[in-house]
Amino acid sequence: MQKLSIPEIIKKIEAEECFEAVSIDYSFTLKIDDYVPYICGAVHDGHNFRKDLWANCTHSEYERWFEEDPCTKDMVNTMPIVIAGRDSRFEYDLNRHPNIAVYEDAWGKALWKTPIDEQQHKVSLEKHTNFYKVVHALVSMIEAKFGCAIVYDMHSYNWKRWNREVPVINLGTTNINNSKYSSLVNQWRDSLAELILPNNIAVTAAINDTFQGNGYFLKYITNHFQDTLVLATEFSKIYCDELTGIIFPEVVSAITTQLKNKIPQHADTFYRTFAT
Repeated sequence: MQKLSIPEIIKKIEAEECFEAVSIDYSFTLKIDDYVPYICGAVHDGHNFRKDLWANCTHSEYERWFEEDPCTKDMVNTMPIVIAGRDSRFEYDLNRHPNIAVYEDAWGKALWKTPIDEQQHKVSLEKHTNFYKVVHALVSMIEAKFGCAIVYDMHSYNWKRWNREVPVINLGTTNINNSKYSSLVNQWRDSLAELILPNNIAVTAAINDTFQGNGYFLKYITNHFQDTLVLATEFSKIYCDELTGIIFPEVVSAITTQLKNKIPQHADTFYRTFAT
C-alpha cells in the first residue's frame, strides 16, 4: 500500500490507474483494483484517535468502539473499489456535514473535558474535507466512464440497545430517488435477506426500520451526482458481542464471502438498467 497525498490520489484516479493507498495523514484508505460501476464505502470503520486528543476525551476506547462500525471494511474488502475511514468518528464524523462533524457531545455525554482549541478543530476538519475531495473525484470518474454508478455505503448498529425486534440488515432510503430506484432497493434487500450466517443467526432485512439513510456520505453523493445511487446498508452487530468488543470472525467471514458475489450481481443489474 502506498502513502499518497490528496493531489497524488486524485491524479491517479483521473489517469484511471489501479492502486492501493493510504492518505498521507493515514486518515483513510482507497483501493482500486479495477474501474467498475460500483464503489464500496465504510466511513465509520476507523478506530484511530489522534494522540493530542486523548487526555481531553471523556469517552473510553471501548465507548468509542461501541459507536463505530468495526469490520464494515472487511465485509467488502474483496470488492474492486473500496474507500474507508481509518479515524474514529469521535475525532470527526465523515457521515456528518462539516459544520457538525466534530462532536461536542456524543450519545448523551460531553465528549471533551474542555472545548478543543481552534487548531485541533481545524486539523480534524481538513481530514474531512480531503476525504470528500477524493470521493468527489472518484464518483466523478466512475459516473463519467459508465454513465451511472452505485455506492454500497456500509454501516453497522448496536441492536441490543433497541427494546423491540430489529432487522439484521436495514437499508436507509429516505434521501435517494425512490421513484427511480425502488426496484433496485427491493432487490438489494431481498438479496441480503438470503444471507446464510453461522451460529443460527436468522437473517432479516428491512427498509427504513431502524435508520432512514440520513448520513452525509449518502447525501453528498446524491446531491452532487444525479446518476449515482447510494445504498446505506446497515448490519446489526450480530457479528460481534457489542457489550464486550469480541468479534466473531466466522460471521464476518460468512458475510464477506457472500457479499463477494451479491454485490457484483446487484451492481450488474443496476448497470444494465441505468447505463446511458
